[in-house]
Amino acid sequence: MNGSITEMIAFCVYLVLVLAIGVFFFVKGQKDKGDKAYFLGGRNMNGFVAALSAGASDMSAWVLMGLPGSIYLWGMGQVWISVGLLIGTICAWIFIAPKLRRFSVAANDAITIPQFLTNRFKSSNPALQAVCAVIFIVVYCIYSASSIYACGSLFNKMFGWNPLYAMIGATIIILIYTFLGGFNAVCWTDFFQGLLMLAALMAAPIVALAVMNTADFKPLAEVVTPENYYNVLSSGKFNWDSIKDILSGLGWGLGYMGMPHILVRYMSIKSEKEMKKSQIIGCFWTALILGMASVVALVAHQYLGTSLGADDRSFVFITMVRNLFPALLSGVLLSAILAASMSTADSQLLASSSAFASDFYKPLIRKNAGDSEMLWVGRGVVGLISIVALIIAINPKCAGIMALVECAWAAFGAAFGPTVILALYWKRFTYKGAIAGIIAGFVMDAFWYCCFSGSVEGLCIYNTGLYEIIPGFIFSMIVAVVVSLVDKKPSAAVVDIFEEAKKVK
Repeated sequence: MNGSITEMIAFCVYLVLVLAIGVFFFVKGQKDKGDKAYFLGGRNMNGFVAALSAGASDMSAWVLMGLPGSIYLWGMGQVWISVGLLIGTICAWIFIAPKLRRFSVAANDAITIPQFLTNRFKSSNPALQAVCAVIFIVVYCIYSASSIYACGSLFNKMFGWNPLYAMIGATIIILIYTFLGGFNAVCWTDFFQGLLMLAALMAAPIVALAVMNTADFKPLAEVVTPENYYNVLSSGKFNWDSIKDILSGLGWGLGYMGMPHILVRYMSIKSEKEMKKSQIIGCFWTALILGMASVVALVAHQYLGTSLGADDRSFVFITMVRNLFPALLSGVLLSAILAASMSTADSQLLASSSAFASDFYKPLIRKNAGDSEMLWVGRGVVGLISIVALIIAINPKCAGIMALVECAWAAFGAAFGPTVILALYWKRFTYKGAIAGIIAGFVMDAFWYCCFSGSVEGLCIYNTGLYEIIPGFIFSMIVAVVVSLVDKKPSAAVVDIFEEAKKVK
């Protein structure tokens, strides 16, 4: 049987399983009505599933395509992204996850991040929810586009398909099972996809090293190792070029504090006991994924040589797997890229739809909207964002997977990270401070991206090379603190919620 056909069979089997999960939870969900069940799984998620779902929804296709490609081409100076993400993951699971779960319960059983922030301050003013919902929809369109773009690249590389048709197909699959099953379907598919991603990243370098140790092994092309390739200082010395790469890499870790589709996983865990399980599993899984992604790149440098250039660097993992494994097994392993793309896209679609339905539509448009109406509004938003994300992905000027992820990750981290931290740890924090911090972080992030990152031609004033999440996060924190201190102190009722959250189990 032709290798491509065999790989396609493996992909089709995977997609059928994913859709089956969506159908299962759609049927099961007929007994569990309501937006809480659809958007948060009834706050009854077990620790193992929640941990892998949080990880898989975080580690999109960039961890299998973007990150290995960057390290393969430019060397160990790029590994600081992995270091930053690992530190951020550990900090989020230890310092954010348990407190956020308790606070969201104490804050009138909130099911979204904007709802939690509003309830946290006992405010009837919908301004904060509206601001959050708008930011969610804008940024998630960009973020989801990266996953759809990855699917198009994957099918184009493997089967020679037109990327447009591949992206349309992937969008339809994601849309169907998110639409049908809601949070439960998304988490359980993320669970299996997380296992598949880890298996693929571990198998590829191990088999490659075994092949490389044989007597007749020859690299696919000449191996040329650039100067400082194995130096974690990208320039080979401690100057601004190396410092900005280190700071920017570590800055990725700040994103976890404000990533809505990850934070909502923490809120869904059913008990303190399950939370402790999730913390261990979540940190361990992320460490393995990031570590093995870096190993894949370094092994590929020796196995592939210079066979891939700058334009093809995203295909490092794909090329290795197709050269190392028989067609059926390579099809299964490369489904991990599809898994990574879909697990992130479904989480983003659900988070944005829940934000619009619960935080914009109901408080501002239809205050008396019932559960059924809310579900259908949320599903409608899932469809709308999918279409917009697809349009972004198929645009000829689309910058690619890594650029889209960088942009969206920074926007969320800068806008929501400081506010979430302050809401959980600072009793003096106020509603106005939260709104000001979110807007300030988002605006500063966009300003730095346009004017000081070199990403937008014609608008760049000076290219600092510094990832925009860092100035955005700092500015957001300062503005939130200053506005809160100028504002009047929180009421006794708000302070009571802060104290009550310490008791929730």
